[in-house]
Amino acid sequence: MTSEATDPTEGLRKLIGLARFVLFDFDGPICRLFARHSSVGVAREQVRWLEGRGLHGLLTNGVRDDPDPQVVLRAVDRRRPGSDLVVELEERLTHEELTAVGSAWPTPYADALIRTWSAVGVRLAITTNNSPRAAVRYLGGRGLLDCFAPHIYGRTQDLRLLKPDPHCVRRALSAMGADPAGTLMIGDTPSDFLAARAAGVHFLGYARDARKEGLLRGVGADRIVTSLEPVLSVVRSIGAAG
Repeated sequence: MTSEATDPTEGLRKLIGLARFVLFDFDGPICRLFARHSSVGVAREQVRWLEGRGLHGLLTNGVRDDPDPQVVLRAVDRRRPGSDLVVELEERLTHEELTAVGSAWPTPYADALIRTWSAVGVRLAITTNNSPRAAVRYLGGRGLLDCFAPHIYGRTQDLRLLKPDPHCVRRALSAMGADPAGTLMIGDTPSDFLAARAAGVHFLGYARDARKEGLLRGVGADRIVTSLEPVLSVVRSIGAAG
């Protein structure tokens, strides 16, 4: 259900009704990429790999224990920006993401929502901090790639451009010729919201639990759903009316 205080369906309808372009974050709104292939395990393996090369000192204690492998990657990039070490570590993370695709859990209602939005003529793109190769592999396996291709924008080797930097959002807007005022981004992290705000696009938060919702609200996101089902219902009703 939505978390709007009053008449949530009408608020959602207005937000969705203005969207001619929709940008999806990948891991979260579309699937749980590391549902079975643990992100915690990937992060720990990154730390062990660095330690095996005598590079333990590149990471602070907090980063060494962080369950998010992207935090480890970005921490190394801050210390060794643009280095061969960062390139190799990013490629190792991409390999883990590609492996995780095989056991990822689809987000409930996401497949139907993507197909319905595409069918009614809304143009879709992926804007993610994950490897675009992982997004392409997952979408291809679900029969969803044609709903997005070629507009899949993800992590590059320039890690300074990851969200919350709006780089991937602006790439999508430019490539599709999209007006930010008619564009909606769906994301599940503070960095998604901040990137959307910096690019001037509307934002709808997806929070699968109270912790995620709290993080989104903490940076100022006020349009949040805890399920994609009401989004799908509104898109279907707008499509039927049109």
